[in-house]
Amino acid sequence: MATDKLTLTILGSGTSTGVPVIGCSCTVCLSDDQRNQRSRCSALLSYRGHNILIDTATDLRQQMLREEIRHIDAVLYTHEHADHLHGIDDLRVFTLRGEPAIPLYGAASTLEKIRNNFAYIFDPTSEPGYIPQLITCPITDTFNLFGLNLVPVPLLHGAMDVFGYRIGPIAYLTDCNGIPETSVKLLSGVEFLVIDGLRIKPHRTHFNIQQAVAVAKKIGAKSTWLTHLSHEIDHQKHERELPPGIGLAFDGQKIEVDLTSF
Repeated sequence: MATDKLTLTILGSGTSTGVPVIGCSCTVCLSDDQRNQRSRCSALLSYRGHNILIDTATDLRQQMLREEIRHIDAVLYTHEHADHLHGIDDLRVFTLRGEPAIPLYGAASTLEKIRNNFAYIFDPTSEPGYIPQLITCPITDTFNLFGLNLVPVPLLHGAMDVFGYRIGPIAYLTDCNGIPETSVKLLSGVEFLVIDGLRIKPHRTHFNIQQAVAVAKKIGAKSTWLTHLSHEIDHQKHERELPPGIGLAFDGQKIEVDLTSF
């Protein structure tokens, strides 16, 4: 039987500072374990020759070079915080090659803030050739891209409303510390979960490791990876302490699933 493969690549698994943190000499920041080298949080969906970004992280250029990405067909935004957005200008290299404008999908409020914060991109009087060619596409419910059904999953990031995304058996939930019950229902049957697990200590806008593990158990995915990790988290040490089926995400990690049976 022919396969219908979807690949989720963890482009960046780090929190807003990245790891190593500038000027820090802690053991994680000085570690030679590549899994402790964390660029800012983002991911890539690859399906039937199409590439869909989740967020344009501050480190987008380095991520694209590392993964040898030559085209981007769309971007899904979770929210507009700087570490998830400020690589947006690096999208211009894709449209400079004559490719069509890249659609940006997200909540209407997120896209409005992107348009305001990066007004030069969307200003029709801007000189062509030096800005990314982008169009904004607000979403509220399930939509289809390139044969994939994409489900925006409302989450809470402190007092801020943000989106995670479900794609068949995969869910990607970054930057959150609360999941409404209506969203838990949207996640029913998820088999592969990537979820925010910032650090050991509690945080006012992110799940810590203990909270993320509890939520993962509630959702019931067979495999879970924690992302948006700070320099409090040593990959080798802390992954050993996690329950079976739960691990720590790392830059360059690939999660491949066959959608034939979904």
